Amino acid sequence: MASASAIGKLSREEFRRQKDLDAARKAGTAPAALDEEGKPINPHIPQYISQAPWYLDTGAPSLSHQRHTQEENRSSDKLDSWYARGSFAGPAAKKYRKGACENCGAMTHKKQDCLERPRKKGAKYTGKDIAPDEIVQDMELGYAAKRDRWNGYDASEHKRIYDEYAAVEAARQKLREEEIDNQTTTDLAAVRKVARAGKSEKKDDADFGSSDEEDEDEEKYADAADAVGQKLDTKTRITVRNLRIREDTAKYLINLDPSSAYYDPKTRSMRDAPDKDIPPEEAKFAGENFFRYSGEAPAVQQLQLFAWQAASRGNDVHLNANPTQGEKLHQEFKQKREELKETSKESILAKYGGEEYLQTAPKELLQGQTENYVEYSRGGQIIKGRERAKARSKYPEDVFINNHTAVWGSWYDPSSGSWGYACCHSILHLSYCSGQAGIEATHASTAEALLASPADQSEDDPAETSKQKVQQNFSKKRVGEGDVKLDKKLLAQALSDEKKRARKDDDEHDRSGKRRKGALESGSHEVTEEELEAYRMQKRMTEDPMANYKDTGEF
Repeated sequence: MASASAIGKLSREEFRRQKDLDAARKAGTAPAALDEEGKPINPHIPQYISQAPWYLDTGAPSLSHQRHTQEENRSSDKLDSWYARGSFAGPAAKKYRKGACENCGAMTHKKQDCLERPRKKGAKYTGKDIAPDEIVQDMELGYAAKRDRWNGYDASEHKRIYDEYAAVEAARQKLREEEIDNQTTTDLAAVRKVARAGKSEKKDDADFGSSDEEDEDEEKYADAADAVGQKLDTKTRITVRNLRIREDTAKYLINLDPSSAYYDPKTRSMRDAPDKDIPPEEAKFAGENFFRYSGEAPAVQQLQLFAWQAASRGNDVHLNANPTQGEKLHQEFKQKREELKETSKESILAKYGGEEYLQTAPKELLQGQTENYVEYSRGGQIIKGRERAKARSKYPEDVFINNHTAVWGSWYDPSSGSWGYACCHSILHLSYCSGQAGIEATHASTAEALLASPADQSEDDPAETSKQKVQQNFSKKRVGEGDVKLDKKLLAQALSDEKKRARKDDDEHDRSGKRRKGALESGSHEVTEEELEAYRMQKRMTEDPMANYKDTGEF
């Protein structure tokens, strides 16, 4: 079947004929198609197998692109073939030949390709020690043979090396037995000491390893044993996290005081020391931060910080990529910094003086003293010590604006039910702080401050009257309640005004038939104690039938 790419685009009629022919070939009514060699092509082969790609398409039905070529079949025979090693074409020549290697005298290569050690005087000039000619083979390796890592490997070589190591180990074992037999003492401990010394010498030897049966057993059992601090399965190589041995005391059981160091159960970590009154060197567990800041850990942190700062300034310093460069640059940086400190110190002392005040204090004053304030009980327990640093959030804290010394919401005003600043008692957000003057002004403007009045003011003072009105409005004591002190002049004036108002109301009631509300009922002004008493007396005289009753004693 010809491919569509070789024939070109088929017409609708030709495409239909091609489909009918393929169906007839599959049904067996039409003969199968023949390839270039005259062999029939199975019509049931899928099209993606029978159709050749565009770079191998010949225009005729063929399956040659699916078969191996003769060259590929020939190259497969050379997969196990290799160069003849250690074989020479013949005996070595007696004198130097023209065109041979100037170094060794062989005809099969030149001086630049010679694998022999360069001689002080080559074979071209001495004519001695001429190397024999090698056998040069033309090896045409295929794709698989070129990439075969074990192609040409001689297994007998490994057996020779194995036999050599076994002979050396047998000689050492024999020499060790002879040293033990030569000992004159019969003390078993001395014999074991000699054997142990021989074993250590064997371990120190860098050229040959040890294959002693005891060492092999120890290594075998050591591989199968679990490491301390983790459970390791040597077969599956899966590490199960276990941070402590079961026989050890758990961290959270060292100190059962709830206010002691915090224990994180998720990560099984306790960063602070559980017992504060025990030195870290003597404690069984001094906290994980003790290990973090001990040994070489601080030096590594300083080196990492130096690498980050140097990289941020445009220098090519990286701790992991080039640790040697980073360590050397860090040492140079510290040395230059110390030199700069000494230079600046000397210049300041030369200019201002005062070197006598820089002398160090005596050792008896420096030893065993600290600036941290700690209180101890009689039993030696810490009552009050260094406070733990507060954990800060990602939001800004203790940021004061507009001259404030406290944050917004640090003070609550119960009279108005609003929040404000504790430094000035201002309830306006983002206001400027007025300090103690603002607190006094706020207190003076409250109702309680207005109620407070001096006792030595005169009765005719208008300020006293206004304060009484304020007290009447803001106090819980209402008009007419409690101990009332009436002014006689104001009471007489209020009675006369109330009588006039009553007569006027009666006249209007007779004319219109409707009674007008009094001054107290209408609420047109603030009522005083005298006006209230006058209103009560007038009501009692007009409405109460028993108000003017006088008992004469007659029946």
